[in-house]
Amino acid sequence: MISRRRAAWVGAVGVAVLLAVLFSGGGGVRKVGAVPKDSYEGLENFTNILTLIQKNYVDEVETKQLIEGAINGMLAALDPHSAYLTPDLYKELQVDTKGSFGGLGIEITTRNGMLTIVSPIEDTPAYRAGLKSGDEIMKIDGEFTKDMTLVDAVKKMRGAKDTKVTLTLKRETQAELFDVTLTREIIKIRSVKSKMLESGYGYVRVTQFQERTDDDLERALKALDKEAGGLQGLVLDLRNDPGGLLTQAVKVSDLFLDSGLIVYTDGRLENQRQKYFAHKPGTWSEFPMVVLVNSGSASASEIVAGALQDHKRALVLGTTTFGKGSVQTILPLDDNSALRLTTARYYTPNGRSIQATGIVPDIVMDQSPLLAKADKSGLLREANLPRHLESHIHPGRDKDKDKDREETNPAPG
Repeated sequence: MISRRRAAWVGAVGVAVLLAVLFSGGGGVRKVGAVPKDSYEGLENFTNILTLIQKNYVDEVETKQLIEGAINGMLAALDPHSAYLTPDLYKELQVDTKGSFGGLGIEITTRNGMLTIVSPIEDTPAYRAGLKSGDEIMKIDGEFTKDMTLVDAVKKMRGAKDTKVTLTLKRETQAELFDVTLTREIIKIRSVKSKMLESGYGYVRVTQFQERTDDDLERALKALDKEAGGLQGLVLDLRNDPGGLLTQAVKVSDLFLDSGLIVYTDGRLENQRQKYFAHKPGTWSEFPMVVLVNSGSASASEIVAGALQDHKRALVLGTTTFGKGSVQTILPLDDNSALRLTTARYYTPNGRSIQATGIVPDIVMDQSPLLAKADKSGLLREANLPRHLESHIHPGRDKDKDKDREETNPAPG
């Protein structure tokens, strides 16, 4: 559970509705410490405004409502991944990491004030109904969503199993708005799927990076290896994988790398500057690999693709990824609410920032001319989001490379 231990998220995009999107790294979950005195400068004006509203506004307004509005206003001045999580939403977020929750199965964010789909999740109502990345949700059950918060959208789209919700969508390839009615389900995400493509060559699909994705992936690899009598090659499919836990991205990468830097994070505070390394035990390094990515591959997916690409462990094939290279930390508050705050950027082993640029495949290949046309018309990436963080080149990275090589030599035995 997030509230009981440090959990790193790099995930997916927007407030999670697996809607999920989550991700912190570096700091993970931690309690709020003492606040410097100078941080309170200007609060007198805030309290004066609060008092004036309470005394003079035409209707009575609950103080809690005003305070939450002010908090959301502060966070709206930051990047699109920082958010205030009400107690209910924070509780749901913790459930999401377990891979089971009620809802429709879509990742959403906001773009220019409109709710926008990042990616539908496989084997969910949204996926089966044909919802696409870039679709704008204009209405939820007839209610306009312009400037609706992600928190409110999550509440409206979630509900009891077998109840229905109607989304009015705008798709750039269609002239008219259209309605899609979905039946809510208990969403149980199976994060790893596998099969044998042909003799000796395995295929593994990772749909999301959850708490036990590395264990599930290793079991799948062992089963494929046994079936093949020794794997000769592997396709790792990360398309439309919105991300998840940073720790899982590291562990999945470690399955295929026997040494070296996997990813590092850099922020303002010392504990936000972390390096994650591969270890030789348990490494599957005997066969060649291809990693499939597209614009729906975000966050943790990009960490894995970037690490395997930089170490030349795999050939990356597909289209440029989403470009979410920031780290969010969950900061619990005393009333059981929390802040999800962007605290760091992450970088690939070669010092590349993925933020707003994404991973460019070694071989760029669209799935088909028709899908390529649809992708270009409705493309949603980090760089399309208002207030997105800019990509930074990490200072001093080059001079650290030799040090990193020394640190990552596997210990004897």
